[in-house]
Amino acid sequence: MSEKNREGKRSAREKMLEARASDETRAKRNKKLGVIGGVAAVIAVAVVVGVVVQNQRSKPETPVAAPVGAVADKNLVIPSGPANAPSVLTVYEDPRCPACGAFERQLSPTVDQLEDQGKLYVNYHLVSFIDRSLSGKGSKYGANALACAQDAGHFRDYHDVLYRNQPEETSDSFGNNATLLSLAKQVNGLDSPTFESCVNDNRYGGWVSSVQQDFDKSGYKSTPTVLLNGKPIYPKNGEEQISPENLVKWVDAANQGKPLGTTGPGKESPAPSSTAAESNTPPSP
Repeated sequence: MSEKNREGKRSAREKMLEARASDETRAKRNKKLGVIGGVAAVIAVAVVVGVVVQNQRSKPETPVAAPVGAVADKNLVIPSGPANAPSVLTVYEDPRCPACGAFERQLSPTVDQLEDQGKLYVNYHLVSFIDRSLSGKGSKYGANALACAQDAGHFRDYHDVLYRNQPEETSDSFGNNATLLSLAKQVNGLDSPTFESCVNDNRYGGWVSSVQQDFDKSGYKSTPTVLLNGKPIYPKNGEEQISPENLVKWVDAANQGKPLGTTGPGKESPAPSSTAAESNTPPSP
């Protein structure tokens, strides 16, 4: 065989080997890209699913129904007292919150008295975040029962009874509707099949969730948060510690020269203005 022919065969063989190596390299590269593409696709799907789940978590719930007489934006606030009273007390509290219980046991007789004197209109935001922290349902079920009591026209009395009988924070006895219904027997006229059905059906569960979502966006971080005419007064108003005597003094000072509110059997109080009824300005740190 001539040297020329041998060179030609070698060249052809080398070209064939080079082509095969090139094909193998290309196949490996394509396979790698395919794996990367598959992983990317899985990640993309996971991201989409995560966004959807997050959107579902953060999507505001629109309550199917609000308790009778609820006020403010989206009817998320339960009022108590004459709406044309010269001062407004705004209270954010959780039925399981021990500090709320201490506040109510100390101050509720004074708050009730100021309402009855036409000096104070109270706006209650019934939040339920302790259930998220400690698990259970006592915050949510307690808030729902209070909304049911509002329907029955006995919110204030039932509210005071619940806080006087509040369990330890780590106890979820308010998560048992039987407990809530038993306490209702202490309020004249509240214990009824209608109230029982409202409590057992968790009729205002969606409303309770919406109140909590509103609290999450409010800028407040704890309960009780208490404002007098938009100014934080719990646990202090300036340098003065809150007390029944100081609350009366603060309300009287704010009301000086203003007419008292009026209310009575069969007479509805006029609707409060949006500026007077609510102030959601977070307190200074």
